[in-house]
Amino acid sequence: MSYSRREFGKLALAGLPAAALLGRSESIFGLGAAQAKPNSRIGGVQIGAITYSYRAMPDQSAEATLKYLLDSGLSGCELMDGPAEMYAGRPEQAGRGGGGRGGGRRGEPAPLTAGPGQKIAEYQGQQCLVSTETGQVVPPQGFGGGRGRGRGEQTPEQIAEQQEAAKQLKAWRTSVSMDRFKQLRKMYNDAGVTIYAYKTDGMQKNLQTSDEELDYMFNVAAALGATHTTMELPAGQDAEAMLKRMAAFAQKHKVAIAYHTHLQGSMTAFDQAFAISKWNMSNVDLGHWVAAGNQGGSPTDFLTKYHARTASFHIKDRSTPEHCSLNLPWGTGDTPLAQILHLVRKHKWKIPASIEMEYNVPEGSDPVQEVKKCVDFCRKVLTT
Repeated sequence: MSYSRREFGKLALAGLPAAALLGRSESIFGLGAAQAKPNSRIGGVQIGAITYSYRAMPDQSAEATLKYLLDSGLSGCELMDGPAEMYAGRPEQAGRGGGGRGGGRRGEPAPLTAGPGQKIAEYQGQQCLVSTETGQVVPPQGFGGGRGRGRGEQTPEQIAEQQEAAKQLKAWRTSVSMDRFKQLRKMYNDAGVTIYAYKTDGMQKNLQTSDEELDYMFNVAAALGATHTTMELPAGQDAEAMLKRMAAFAQKHKVAIAYHTHLQGSMTAFDQAFAISKWNMSNVDLGHWVAAGNQGGSPTDFLTKYHARTASFHIKDRSTPEHCSLNLPWGTGDTPLAQILHLVRKHKWKIPASIEMEYNVPEGSDPVQEVKKCVDFCRKVLTT
């Protein structure tokens, strides 16, 4: 089972306090009382993961997510809101609406058929559509370039249900105590994992989001010990207003807002955000950067110029447009992973590198094993 980021958050358990986790038997969590804490600060570089990487695992509770991180050998993470909110007691009905995270399965890509001005290309046994005019990869119709299928027309009943769920979620978010989030932080910290970033999907994307909801988002990030919260980089006519508004809340709460990029990442993509406020930071995805092709510079060029404005960055191994812009097992794509990690190590920049595992999991494996392979890749690179 695989979920998009928006779908990630339908959880099996509401959570247990830290003391309960530490007292659970190995049969449930596989954690012995004397188990050594993980250390994924390698050569001075903090390697972590966005917990979206574990979206296909059957148990999405905060406790299970912690176990996945520990089994991957990680001591830091960018935590998605699903596990955190369910641990804090988010109403089940509210979890099915509001924050844009439903429970449907991710769609499979439709069979490729080249249309006018297109051709089918292949790389490492995978196919893609390429424009014969631009040479750029064309997302298959109905699949959104790998980010999940559209939902199509919704019935009035479905719309009403989503509106009611969003109303419940807003009511819960604007009244819940931060104590439970502080307990979650302690549970993770006691196990050796730091939550350096917090991602709430959907709530920050429009100007209609209330001030109370944004206060909630930043309060949760602070309660978890995160230095920054992340969201997608605003675009369109409301971008400037959004960037100013988010920066004001970041300054108010002394928690930075870091903007994530997909294929729009470039040397100039953050110019407006950076100019507006020092509280606007980057959460650039350097794998997506490669998949987008020429962005006016390389991932290492970006970090060299903007390391002081980068709160954390995502790494994955993707191929270039000439190679179908694929997500691939680490070491088989075109992302200059070694150069990126060596650059951060050389300059001793305190910028967490978040693994985002998005390639197809091989038969007989699971996301935890694959994230561990990514950690091992980083360890090998940073110790040689």
